Amino acid sequence: MAATLSFPIIDMGLLGGEERPAAMGLLRDACENWGFFEILNHGITTELMDEVEKMTKDHYKRVREQRFLEFASKTLNDGQDVKAENLDWESTFFVRHLPESNIADIPDLDDDYRRVMKQFAAELEKLAERLLDLLCENLGLEKGYLTQAFRGPKGSPTFGTKVSSYPPCPRPDLVNGLRAHTDAGGIILLFQDDRVAGLQLLKDGEWVDVPPMRHSVVVNLGDQLEVITNGRYKSVMHRVVAQTDGNRMSIASFYNPGSDAVISPAPALVEEEAGEVYPKFVFEDYMKLYVRHKFEAKEPRFEAFKSMETETPNRIVIA
Repeated sequence: MAATLSFPIIDMGLLGGEERPAAMGLLRDACENWGFFEILNHGITTELMDEVEKMTKDHYKRVREQRFLEFASKTLNDGQDVKAENLDWESTFFVRHLPESNIADIPDLDDDYRRVMKQFAAELEKLAERLLDLLCENLGLEKGYLTQAFRGPKGSPTFGTKVSSYPPCPRPDLVNGLRAHTDAGGIILLFQDDRVAGLQLLKDGEWVDVPPMRHSVVVNLGDQLEVITNGRYKSVMHRVVAQTDGNRMSIASFYNPGSDAVISPAPALVEEEAGEVYPKFVFEDYMKLYVRHKFEAKEPRFEAFKSMETETPNRIVIA
């Protein structure tokens, strides 16, 4: 059973007035103590969000539902009470926006859906960069430091969207919605279903529900922000619990460093006494390790790069 703690909700409309200091304080606390928060009045129109939601749900019904039902019948082992430990009860596809879009190459997307998703991605990109600048302000970093750190020598972050459906599950005791993990990248913006719950994060050893809210955006911090902030901000484990009722929609957009970006703690955040707590590495190399150990604790991933730095200080590449 999930704990009932007060999940941080931040009204970005307050950032332009007298309540800005209080709102920035809430943001700082959320980043330091939760790694997750939910934002309102974020600047993306409700009309666009409604259009994205409708088209996403229509696309699932039209294109993906039958495929998933065929997969589901095999997943539940023909009625045997055997838990599927290494599978997730989700139907997904991924759209890459930066450095180059692949949306034209994804089959079964109609032109209107492509148009709307491109428009939505453009708004999310602006929102991600605005949030990163707010994080810079709270951290005492120069404006633009985080977005610049993400760009790498080639000058572009990696930005993409995972579109997921979590259909009703007859045996949630036998299958995960999505196994617990931290996100590898930078800052993640989630537009989730406001009628079907399921997303949970791990806080102080207990699973906490992320409340579904109409037209909100859920934000969570990835491993790279933990490294750049030298541990001041944390990525946290989260999961999706399969539900017996409702088809949960999840549209998660990942604003990550470019593949060639060199990630390390910001010098301004390295305390003289503590030094650099986190290693230095190329983001692409981190991803090679992450894909093999995604559903495991993050600390061994960091330690692997720290050990590599110690053994071969001029080499930060994993083959």
